[in-house]
Amino acid sequence: MGRSHGQRTRDKNKASLPQVPKQLKSDGLDVEYSRELADHEDLEAEARAAASGIRQSQRRNN
Repeated sequence: MGRSHGQRTRDKNKASLPQVPKQLKSDGLDVEYSRELADHEDLEAEARAAASGIRQSQRRNN
């Protein structure tokens, strides 16, 4: 029995532990965003983000 037999479960556990708990992670969406208060640059950024999301989903499917 080598030294690695005693450390395997400890090391495997550390690798799977997240830094931030899943319930505390945000989904990346800003809930305080309002279209009425958005200017032209905000709308352009939103359109770019949506287009990027579409490209990423297509890239994942291929």
